[in-house]
Amino acid sequence: MSNRPQWGTRAGFILAAVGSAIGLGNIWRFPATAYENGGGAFFIPYLFALLTAGIPLLILEFTMGHKYRGSAPLSYGRMNKKLEWIGWWQVAVSFVISTYYAVIIAWALSYTVFSFNLKWGSDTEGFLFSNYLQLAETPGQIGGLVPGVFLPLLIVWAVTLGVLFKGIKKGIEVANRIFIPTLVVLFTIIVIRAITLDGAAEGLNAFFTPSWDSIMDGKVWVAAYGQIFFSLSIAFAIMITYSSYLPKKSDITNNAFITGFGNSAFELLAGIGVFSALGFMAAQSNMAVEDVVSAGVGLAFVVFPQIINEFPALNGLFGFLFFGSLVLAGLSSLISIVETFVAGVQDKFKVSRTKAVLFGGGLSAVISILFATKGGLYFLDVADYFINSFGVALSGLVQVIAIAWFAKELKNLQTHANGVSDIALGTWWKVCLGIITPAVLGYMMFKNIRTNLNPETYYGGYDLSFLLSSGWIVAIGAIVLGFVFTFFKWDKDELKIPENKEVSQ
Repeated sequence: MSNRPQWGTRAGFILAAVGSAIGLGNIWRFPATAYENGGGAFFIPYLFALLTAGIPLLILEFTMGHKYRGSAPLSYGRMNKKLEWIGWWQVAVSFVISTYYAVIIAWALSYTVFSFNLKWGSDTEGFLFSNYLQLAETPGQIGGLVPGVFLPLLIVWAVTLGVLFKGIKKGIEVANRIFIPTLVVLFTIIVIRAITLDGAAEGLNAFFTPSWDSIMDGKVWVAAYGQIFFSLSIAFAIMITYSSYLPKKSDITNNAFITGFGNSAFELLAGIGVFSALGFMAAQSNMAVEDVVSAGVGLAFVVFPQIINEFPALNGLFGFLFFGSLVLAGLSSLISIVETFVAGVQDKFKVSRTKAVLFGGGLSAVISILFATKGGLYFLDVADYFINSFGVALSGLVQVIAIAWFAKELKNLQTHANGVSDIALGTWWKVCLGIITPAVLGYMMFKNIRTNLNPETYYGGYDLSFLLSSGWIVAIGAIVLGFVFTFFKWDKDELKIPENKEVSQ
């Protein structure tokens, strides 16, 4: 049984885990979600969700990786042979996400360069869709390759695969030691500048003012759980993979709390920065803050360039800092996403790391070219929605049910975590994972299925044929791949739980 590479330091692992959790969604999803779900009052269900789902799930995945010493498929297989397919399903979900996530980072890289001369001009929306993305008229049309997206995409993949070639200690750990502190410094500068702008106070007031009535709305609580779930890289196979590289003496529960609260702290920082800037924009446009609030691609690549245009000085510098932050946040997450299937291929097929990176990462890079075409945004939008709704969320639901109810492994995992951690897990952890989390995720899935089977609420107003080919088939295909890969046999004795050997690489 081969020895497994390890992180050089505990800080290296935490930075990598936090780097995976802190991604594009922290910056462009959390602020709008909080604002739309009660403002300051949203932080109560958000904190409750963090403590009853986010951190318990992090502890679960950290413990699985540490105990079973393998990629997600191998860890599930060592826990129970019948659960291996869940690991491959989650790896397949990560693979799909990596193909389009890299393209969004490429956009951010382009806009980092555009910031120097404010190339997007005054019509930022027209520039994004017509000039930069050269968006096709009809969803489903591929169109030609867009050079302005394809070239930075090559750079993104060169950096990502280059880091992965170097391995765990010399590659991923070193990269995150650079990316995450730099990201925090850059975004802190953005926040400090943003809160000094005219109108920033109005923006922050809109962000933090609590709407206490919303606390009684079930949708707000579901939104809080959804934000926690999607922002912590849970059920992506990432945290299981990363924790499999931990040394024998590792404080699992403390690491989970640090990762969870570190991610939430950055989300709060992002909210302050984004709403300060939105307040400034509202003041400049003589509009109310609620009229300029946006999320997702629109916030990052339409609204923020508008805000940067209005800056009283150093517009280009602010743009460089903002889009540079998106690039760093994206890269740290993309590296962790690709590592999941690199590790899975290595474990299952016993190939070298170089071959696993070339095969897994290379295949993802080739497929990502689809999203660098004129029709790429449509494919990206639908694939992202369906793989998150029926990939990440559904696999998370299946994960906790399978482990807590089917395999009944929570007690064994609790014993392992308590044996290496300062903070002992009690009944609350098993209640959270056995009852609270399945109930919330089950309700989320029920709502998602009901919404997406209703012709009047089809996602994005797209035709059913396009949703089937680019959304449903992608999500279902990930599940099918999960089962297909289980037909490949492991080497003899590979599913035996190994001893925790201290090895660095």
